Amino acid sequence: MSEPYASDRAAVHEQLVDGFGTVRILRLDPHADLDVVHGWVTQERAGFWGMNGFAKEQVLQTYVHLDSLDTHHAFLAVKDGEPAALFQTYEPEADRVSECYDVQPGDIGIHVLIGPAGPGGARPGFSSSLLAAIATYVLSGLDRKRVVVDPDERNEKAIARFKRQGFEAGPAVVLPEIDLPDVYLPEKRAQLAFLTREAAFRE
Repeated sequence: MSEPYASDRAAVHEQLVDGFGTVRILRLDPHADLDVVHGWVTQERAGFWGMNGFAKEQVLQTYVHLDSLDTHHAFLAVKDGEPAALFQTYEPEADRVSECYDVQPGDIGIHVLIGPAGPGGARPGFSSSLLAAIATYVLSGLDRKRVVVDPDERNEKAIARFKRQGFEAGPAVVLPEIDLPDVYLPEKRAQLAFLTREAAFRE
């Protein structure tokens, strides 16, 4: 049996999800996790992540820059010792999304990329179980009141997944282009959605 991924790294959150397994959430290490992250973000299925065609050095530079920020952070979700999802948190008031909705105290933004299915193929409930663990971390672990997501409006699978998770659809918006020395983001038509703490932990 192989050694669990990054077993020597402290988790910021660890949760046993009933019927699913143990999810450990780790702060992303841009260097140590580069092979995993580059392999995921450059797949065709991850086209909406915006890194298709990136070389390893470009992915590394992106996450080294992200790691230097106080308002944006990257994490790796590991399920039973295997990398399962990449996600990023951000303070909405420090992000372009703040130009598109009324940011409330206690809001936190996330971007989520579920890892590719393993040799056994897609498993029912895999994404929802990972999202539940991520929501528990950002809402309880970081003591936030509401999660905001801004998937590309063409990304129907992600939008449907968030709705199944309890997110309530917000407005369709246009996130403005960002053109800075360290960051370039093209204009993006997005569908906002929100998950409150009450909705996430409703029995």
